[in-house]
Amino acid sequence: MKFILEEEDDPRLEKIARYLRSQQRPEDGAWVQYAGSKPDLSETVKAYMALKLMGDDPGAPHMAKARRLILEIGGAEHINTYSKFYLAALGQMPWDSVPSVPPEMILSPRWMFFHIDKVSAWTRTMIMSLSIVSHFRPVRKLPAHQSIKELYANPDLFEKPLVNEYDSRWFTWKNFFLTSDRLVKLWEKTRLLPLRKIALKRIERWILEHADPELTDGVGAIFPPMVYNQIAFRCLGYAPDAPFLQETRKQLDRLMIEDGDSIRLQPCFSPIWDTGIALYSLTEAGLNASHSAINKACEWLIKKECRHLGDWKANIPQPVEPTGWYFEFNNSFYPDVDDTAMVAMALHQAGNGEAMPSIRRAIDWILALQNKDGGWAAFDRTQHRPILEAIPFADHNAMQDPSCPDITGRVLESLGHHGYRPHHDPVQKALTYLQSQQKSDGCWFGRWGVNYIYGTWEVLCGLKNAGVDMNESWVQKAGEWLKSIQKPDGSFGESADSYEKHAYVEGPSTASQTAWAVMGMMAVFGSNDPVVEKAIQWLVDTQNDAGKWDEPYHTGSGFPRVFYLRYHLYSLYFPVMALGRYLRGLD
Repeated sequence: MKFILEEEDDPRLEKIARYLRSQQRPEDGAWVQYAGSKPDLSETVKAYMALKLMGDDPGAPHMAKARRLILEIGGAEHINTYSKFYLAALGQMPWDSVPSVPPEMILSPRWMFFHIDKVSAWTRTMIMSLSIVSHFRPVRKLPAHQSIKELYANPDLFEKPLVNEYDSRWFTWKNFFLTSDRLVKLWEKTRLLPLRKIALKRIERWILEHADPELTDGVGAIFPPMVYNQIAFRCLGYAPDAPFLQETRKQLDRLMIEDGDSIRLQPCFSPIWDTGIALYSLTEAGLNASHSAINKACEWLIKKECRHLGDWKANIPQPVEPTGWYFEFNNSFYPDVDDTAMVAMALHQAGNGEAMPSIRRAIDWILALQNKDGGWAAFDRTQHRPILEAIPFADHNAMQDPSCPDITGRVLESLGHHGYRPHHDPVQKALTYLQSQQKSDGCWFGRWGVNYIYGTWEVLCGLKNAGVDMNESWVQKAGEWLKSIQKPDGSFGESADSYEKHAYVEGPSTASQTAWAVMGMMAVFGSNDPVVEKAIQWLVDTQNDAGKWDEPYHTGSGFPRVFYLRYHLYSLYFPVMALGRYLRGLD
C-alpha cells in the first residue's frame, strides 16, 4: 500500500520488513498461515515483493529460496484475487488478469441473487473500495530492478492477461462467472458505462457513511478496508490530508504493534470478545457481582451495548430494537450474534442487575436474526447461497455468512440461561439444524475456531444448557467422538489442516483446545468421568509459574483455509472456564 501511494519514505517500513523476514520458514523459504501449514503462494509472493521493494537482494539466500518455491508451486500468476490487486497497482500484473468488481453492483435491486445485502458483512466492506480500484485501475510504475517478473512460471503472463481455465463440464457456475467476468471487461473497454458515475458516487457515499468516527474505528473496524480505502479514495482525487484519509490512516496505525526493532500488524481489535469470555470464565470459577473486577467488566460491557441501527436491519422483516455487541472497541454498523450471545450470558451469570434491560434486548435481537434453516450466522439473517462462492473475486473463501454450528451452539447456551428449552420454537428449529449438520462420526464443523473440537464443544455445551437430554444417541455419539481423539496424556490438539482435509487432523496439544474438549465431554459425561479427569490433570500439570499456559499456535479462524487468528487470551480464559466448571460439577 505504501509503495502504491508513493509513501515508501515512512520510517516504520524497515521495522515491518524486519518482522516479515523473521516469519519466513527457513526450511523451504515459505511464508505460511500457521505452524505446519503448507506453503502459501499468495503470502510468499507478497512477502518476496515487499522485501524486494525494501531493497533485499534477489540473490540473497532467503530471497532465492522463496523464489524457487514460488516457481515450484505455481508462480505469481496464480496468486489469489486480493493479492492480484496489489501486483496490478504496482505494474507487476495486467489489470485484465484481475477479476473485475463492477461498481454497478451497488445499484442492483434486492430481488437479484447478487445483492450487496446478501454477501457477508466483511466482504461488503472490502469490495466497496475494491470496486473503485477496479474501475480506475491505478498503476504506479516501478523501476526495472524492483520488478518481480522472475516469479512468473510463465514469464509471458507478466504482461499478457491470464486466461483462467474453464471446468471440463459445459455448464458450471464457475464457468458462468468466468464468462461474465470476460464480458464485463469487454464492456468496460467500450466506455459505454451510463451508470458508472452514479454507482461510483453511491459507493463513495456508502463508504463515508460507514466510516463515521463517532460510530466506528474505520470501515468495518478491520484491516483490509483500511488499506483498500486509502488507495480507492486517492483514485477518487482525495488529497492525502483529507479528513477521511487522515482518520483511515490513524485507525490503521493503531493496529501496529511495535516490539523492539520490529513492527507487526494485527487485523483488528477484540476487546468485547475477550472481556465477555473472560467475564464468563471468572463467573464459572466462582466470582460474582460482589467482586470489583466483575462489576468493572459488567459496567464496561453495559456501556458498550450497540444501540445503532446497523446493516443487519436490511435482512430483518420484523421490527426489532437496535442492540447487540460487536467484536472491536467501536464498530456500530456490525454488532454480531456470537459476541452478543457471549456477552448476554456473561452479564447474566455475573448477576449484575443493571444489565437486565440490555440482556432482554439482546435476546430479542438474537431471536430476530435466526435463519430459516434454524441456525445463526455471524452478522446477518441470511441463507446459504453457495453459488456466490463461484464468483471470481470470492476466493477469500468467505463471500457469504451462512448459519454455522458453533455460533448456533453458543446461542443455545445463551438462550438456556434465559429459560429457553426444547419445547420453545426457536430452540426446536436450532436442534433440527444442528442434527442436519452433524458429521457421520459425531462431530460438528467449527467456523470460527479450529475446528471440529471447537464446533463440537460449542454445540454440546449449548445442548446441555438448553435442557436437551444428553443421553440421546446423537449427543452421546458426539461425546464419544471427543473421547476418541484424546491423546494418551489427556490433552487435545487439532491442526488447521482439518479445514484442508475436511476431516479432523491431529495437531500439537493446546490449552485452549483441551479446555474446549473437556467442557464438551463434561456436558455429556459429567465431571467424574475418567477421560474428563485426565484432561483436567493435563491442564493442571502444564500451567506455568505465571498461572498461564504456553500456546504459540493459531486456534482461531478468520476465513478457513485463508486466514487464521491467534488469540493471546484463549490459552488463559478457556482453561479457567474448564477448571471452574469441573470443580462445580464434582459430586
